[in-house]
Amino acid sequence: MRHLRRQVVQAACGRTKCKLLLLVALFGVLLSGCGERAWNAPYPLSESKSNTFFSSFSERPKHLDPARSYAANEYAFIAQIYEPPLQYHFLKRPYQLVPLAAQQVPVPQFFDQAGQLLPDDAPADQVAFSDYEIQVKPGIRYQPHPALATAADGSYRYHHLTEAEVERVNTLADFPDTGTREATAEDYIYQIKRLANPKLHSPIASIMGEYIVGFKEFGKMLAAAQEQQSQSTGTRNGFIDLRDYPLAGVTQLDRYRFKVRLRGKYPQFIYWLAMTFFAPMPWEADLFYSQPGLAKHNISLNWYPIGTGPFMLTENNPNLRMVLQRNPNFHGEAYPAEGEPEDREQGLLDDAGRPLPLIDKAVYSLEKEGIPFWNKFLQGYYDTSGVSSDSFDQAVKFGSGGEANLTPEMLARGIKLATAVETSIFYLGFNMADPVIGGDSEQNRYLRQAISIAVNFEEYISIFRNGRGVVAQSPLPLGIFGSRDGPEGINPVVFDVVNGKPQRKPLEQARALMVKAGYPNGISSKTGKPLVLNYESASAGPDSKALLNWMRKQFKQLGIQLVIRATDYNRFQEKLRKGTGQLFMFGWNADYPDPENFLFLLYGPNGKVDHAGENAVNYDNPEFNALFDKMKNMENSPERQRIIDRMVDILRRDAPWIWGFYPKAFSLYHGWYGNVKPNLMANNTLKYKRIDGEARSRQQQGWNPPVVWPLILLMLALVASAIPAVLVYRRHERSAAR
Repeated sequence: MRHLRRQVVQAACGRTKCKLLLLVALFGVLLSGCGERAWNAPYPLSESKSNTFFSSFSERPKHLDPARSYAANEYAFIAQIYEPPLQYHFLKRPYQLVPLAAQQVPVPQFFDQAGQLLPDDAPADQVAFSDYEIQVKPGIRYQPHPALATAADGSYRYHHLTEAEVERVNTLADFPDTGTREATAEDYIYQIKRLANPKLHSPIASIMGEYIVGFKEFGKMLAAAQEQQSQSTGTRNGFIDLRDYPLAGVTQLDRYRFKVRLRGKYPQFIYWLAMTFFAPMPWEADLFYSQPGLAKHNISLNWYPIGTGPFMLTENNPNLRMVLQRNPNFHGEAYPAEGEPEDREQGLLDDAGRPLPLIDKAVYSLEKEGIPFWNKFLQGYYDTSGVSSDSFDQAVKFGSGGEANLTPEMLARGIKLATAVETSIFYLGFNMADPVIGGDSEQNRYLRQAISIAVNFEEYISIFRNGRGVVAQSPLPLGIFGSRDGPEGINPVVFDVVNGKPQRKPLEQARALMVKAGYPNGISSKTGKPLVLNYESASAGPDSKALLNWMRKQFKQLGIQLVIRATDYNRFQEKLRKGTGQLFMFGWNADYPDPENFLFLLYGPNGKVDHAGENAVNYDNPEFNALFDKMKNMENSPERQRIIDRMVDILRRDAPWIWGFYPKAFSLYHGWYGNVKPNLMANNTLKYKRIDGEARSRQQQGWNPPVVWPLILLMLALVASAIPAVLVYRRHERSAAR
């Protein structure tokens, strides 16, 4: 009995010791809350304080190969890694091309069919060929990469991997050795040849085939070589050294110079030279990644780029995070010393002349849901954020003059707002091939004009976009050459000018146009039946119900019955290709800041139905087409502006689109994130950003205080539960002493 009692006492004492140890541990945790790192911080303290940029991504980039990538979420990464010959100036507006990998912006030389040099202002119809000579800067080196690793004898270390060696690797980091070399003119030529490779399906192959001499023929030559390889080896995916195949329109002049010959005159080619399609690619990388078995391990250019830019991708885990780090071989670049007058006042020139990049690392974490991302931004764990509809009212309020301001909550956190009108347009298109709504008859033109007045896009922007948009007056967004701002840029078919600003014409004028169109009050004067139009929608979910109801209401004002034909996006695209739809919403984002990139959307030979082009409404006006042919290859000049003005007048009269709106981008950023100026054409702006890691860490700690009261209650409960055991233990000790 005494032995059992001793065991009970010892057990009680053991439990008491455990509780005391737990108390000590909890006390330690509480003390740690007094440290420099917030308890809920997702990053180590060293990263939070470091010169690291923190952002997110919502879906895995599909293509990181510069020959194939053409999506914004892909450009967020590859534009920091690859360096094409040119780039857009970070600060200057209008957008201006400046050298990046090239020594200077190339000036084309023009030749006639006989090969005679023509003057710079030669008319486009006299120009048979345009030559662009590009001189690459010496000393540009590739990031460390296994494809360039060499052995002691100078041979490439990983160009002849065995099956066993391939099976031992899972990521690019599993190759212990890396190497580098200088990028030369040959590498830029190699990449242009890759654009023509039919195996890669480059999204710009078709347009380059229209201009680069020999481009299409080169693609056919490669296709034949791949077919021959398939017959001899049983695979079409083996390495074909593109250096062995000549491309007539691309010539290497020396180690750092090469020439591209185009058919005719195509001034817009200079803008393509600022896109990563034209970044250099070493043949060694093409060979390395083509080795059998590597693609099965996701070891390919679509996962692991090889560039010369300021950053390199060191971690690609699309289920968790992607990491860019400073390229140790980066050749160097300086922060710009010039900008617009207000840039100096806003501190955007404080870093003038400093070596780029200004940050060492960028960490992008996977965030599939908007609310968790928004909460982490407010906690200071992301440096920047967009403004979703769910968080808009929490972040932004509009002043009496319609200007966007931050809410007091955002201002209290030192958060700042950047806005910019995007080089994009969303429009409501009329299928001009449709007999009811299209064509060039006067009655149908009046009908389209009446609908253009009735569909109130000011209201649309207010209701469905939280005010984030500017009503469009033409197909040309603000900032694109040819667009007109102020009273002279207002569409007189839809708006009146009141105090220098556009005011939508009253519905009475739209109804009067309906009478002239033969549909008084929406009833056909010929048949006596109501006018019924079909609206093609790729939005069929519950979130689109309010928008579609709003659209019906706009047409009902004119007595028009609007039938919503909702479908998935693939079916929607098929309707556009076949021309079976009547009305639809569509949009376009600029590839480059030139009016040709927007006006070609209404060029007859680009019609969707007849030519599979980007003219989704199948508009075909002979006068407009002739003016487009004259305008498209002109340099910016007063004469080009006059032609564009006439083209816009024709479009406003014919009304193949309701011009819709130019989206307005809203972005938020914390006070420790510097050098913020929206640049809607450049994608390689990460190198200019500045981070104050110490300030960020302080704010994170202040905004995320530890919630300790549950731990305190737990400690008190443990203390209370330990007291009886302590009393029992003390009584036992006293009785033993007696």
